[in-house]
Amino acid sequence: MSPDLRELFAAVLDYDPDRRRANHLLKVDSYAELIGLAEGMGDEERHWLRVACFLHDIGIKPSLEKRGSSDGAYQQLEGPPVAEGILAKYDCPRGRIERVKWLIAHHHEYSAIDGLDHRILVEADFLVNCDEGDMETEQIRGIRDKIFRTECGARMLETLFGL
Repeated sequence: MSPDLRELFAAVLDYDPDRRRANHLLKVDSYAELIGLAEGMGDEERHWLRVACFLHDIGIKPSLEKRGSSDGAYQQLEGPPVAEGILAKYDCPRGRIERVKWLIAHHHEYSAIDGLDHRILVEADFLVNCDEGDMETEQIRGIRDKIFRTECGARMLETLFGL
């Protein structure tokens, strides 16, 4: 069984009702869905990618509570157990839960992208972070050159930021 995305979004909001973070995950999800379609991902793979998008930053709240910081390394450490708790109520296949947890634990690691779902999550997150972080053009150009490998993701980045 896979989680209904509306229910999952509600569960994420119940856990952490932060408006900015909710908007962030919805934007990441939208970009990931578009890139996934362009890359030819099947419906089930895109669904689980979207689950990962909804949960990718779930570690921010416990990182702030436990460590006083939302540093990416802390998010990657604190997020997987929270995601597992949220996904447990859906009776998801164990392999799917483990992959979502792995994606959460590695979504700030860019040197060894492992799989198309990881690639798309990273690119979608960067599309949003570049905008939310008001990054300079040269910084965004460097991110494109180092990180982006999908044609759709790179085209979106170039178009949105006038590269």
